[in-house]
Amino acid sequence: MLKSIYKPTTVTALLAASLSVGLNVVSYAAPNKVVANAPTSSKSKQTLSARVSTEVQEADKLMARGKYKEAEELYHQALNVNSKDVAARAGYGLALAKGFKLDRAQEEFDKTILDDPKNALAHCGKALIDLYRLQSSNVTTQNNKASLLRNAGEECNKAFDGDTKVPEVHYTLGLIFKEEGRLDKAEQAFNGALKIDPKYSDALTGLGLVKLQQNNLTSAVDNFKQAIAQNTGNSTAHFGLGQAYLKQNQLDQAISELNTSLYQNTNSAPVHLSLGRAYELQGNSVAAVKEYQESIRIKPENPSAYLGLGNIRDARGDIELAIAEVRSGLELSPNSPDLHLRIATDSMKIEKLDDAIKEYETALTLSPRNPSAIDGLTTAYYLKSQKETSGAFIATNDFEKAQTMINNAIKLNPDSLQLRLAQAKLKALAGEPVNLATTGVPTNDGERIEMAEALLAQNNFQGASMQMNTVIGNTRTARDAMAVGDLALMIKDLNSAEAAYKKASSMPDLKDMERAKRGLANVAKARDKAKQQQTLADDLAKRKQLASAIDNYHAAIFANPRQADAHYGLSEALERLYPDSPKDLRESSTQLRAYVSLTPNLPPKEAEKIQKHIGKLDEKAFKIDQKIAKKHSATNVVAQR
Repeated sequence: MLKSIYKPTTVTALLAASLSVGLNVVSYAAPNKVVANAPTSSKSKQTLSARVSTEVQEADKLMARGKYKEAEELYHQALNVNSKDVAARAGYGLALAKGFKLDRAQEEFDKTILDDPKNALAHCGKALIDLYRLQSSNVTTQNNKASLLRNAGEECNKAFDGDTKVPEVHYTLGLIFKEEGRLDKAEQAFNGALKIDPKYSDALTGLGLVKLQQNNLTSAVDNFKQAIAQNTGNSTAHFGLGQAYLKQNQLDQAISELNTSLYQNTNSAPVHLSLGRAYELQGNSVAAVKEYQESIRIKPENPSAYLGLGNIRDARGDIELAIAEVRSGLELSPNSPDLHLRIATDSMKIEKLDDAIKEYETALTLSPRNPSAIDGLTTAYYLKSQKETSGAFIATNDFEKAQTMINNAIKLNPDSLQLRLAQAKLKALAGEPVNLATTGVPTNDGERIEMAEALLAQNNFQGASMQMNTVIGNTRTARDAMAVGDLALMIKDLNSAEAAYKKASSMPDLKDMERAKRGLANVAKARDKAKQQQTLADDLAKRKQLASAIDNYHAAIFANPRQADAHYGLSEALERLYPDSPKDLRESSTQLRAYVSLTPNLPPKEAEKIQKHIGKLDEKAFKIDQKIAKKHSATNVVAQR
């Protein structure tokens, strides 16, 4: 939450407020707790103070312009003249609070309440202090967030007991509801403040921030512009307008508004963060890094800044450095699922699959309904099965754990097509028949990518290509096209990765040509690596070093699953080395099916010959299984006798 310029309601203004305003007062109740509405009319000892001193009136004007230090001095002068001046002491406390001298402000509000127990501004000020404390990086404070918000809400209720016509109280209550995520209540509270004072800049800003969170950008922009029209010094309004422009990809306008906000409030972590994001989208990575680092300096426990730095390191190809940046964020925010997800995704890019699995599992523990974590976990297991042998992987505890986790996630989120496609991917790895036609039809690009991965697990390469081509065709910016290329490269779909990077290279909005060239170079490097592994495997097979040949065929397929000859070579090597192993015979059969899928233009006779051999392998594996079962049965009978 940013500091915004305070627009005070002076004692004289309170006296002049129309008593005929009909207010539907929104009172605070902790989540899941219901309380009666606050009284709609009451009196405070403030109303006795028609005799507002000149110093207080001048201090009020300074507060309206955001000159808190000068206002603080004038309020203090008024108190030196009359230590019983309730209006001066309440104003003095608010000036201290706005200057973030929170402990001193607390003392002044407590003194005010001793003289006037129902002083609305003093109780409102105490609520603001609790809200401002939440900006601290202190871990204890952050852990007590719910308690602080509840205390702040109760102070607002006490303020309403004193006077319901003070717009600052309604505004402060709106901030509390917004912090709790209760946007409908926040909107009601901000509107309550505007009903008393339609030109209240802070309330217009609060309303804009609610609309921004609801993604109602048109209304948000309108609210922020109205707030700035009333008070050009409202730093939060400029920040909100910058955020709205950023969401609309109007980057120049966003940067202009954010810089205005930063000029007015130089020590704002959220503004530096948003500026970093805007510069990143512009392709100005040097400026983006500077802003992200400044945001971390001010508020080191904010995960978003570390993720932003990770984005830039990723774009430069510095994956290890990206992981290090994000890990430094975990030291202060160990329970952030987003940070764990990012480390997991980057770990997969550099083929540290066990690290990726560990991080995805942690993210799922923290966020059990997170489809991205489930998708990433199944993708990591899918790649692990390619790197090793599918049969060996399926026999491990890892596979059972993956199945259990995804089944639990589906129970929590049964309507998620992404989760069901991930489940289909695991079933395909286990050799279970999967009918993806009954799973559901992808409705967005995220689900299409999931479908492509599930099809790859079934060795349905043509179907996977169709889904990925649709996704690539839907990209509208170079940034989006490169993101698809990065993902395709990570899952070793080199054809799709190449197509995505080439599309990015041809798009007019490309800001970083080197980035696209690097992506295409990585595709070529992966192809070369896969070809080298296959050549080595072929040589080893010729020298009858079949175990080593199998390992290298697996490595070649992991590097490029669409390498047809590697699948064929692996099938032959498995059949030769393990002619009596049903598990390996079935994998040999699976590899031959992959070969057929990747070579649709085989001569009819050769295709028929391979299909017959696939049938023989499956039949042989079945018969061996039967023999083993009979042998075990006979052994058990003897043992029982």
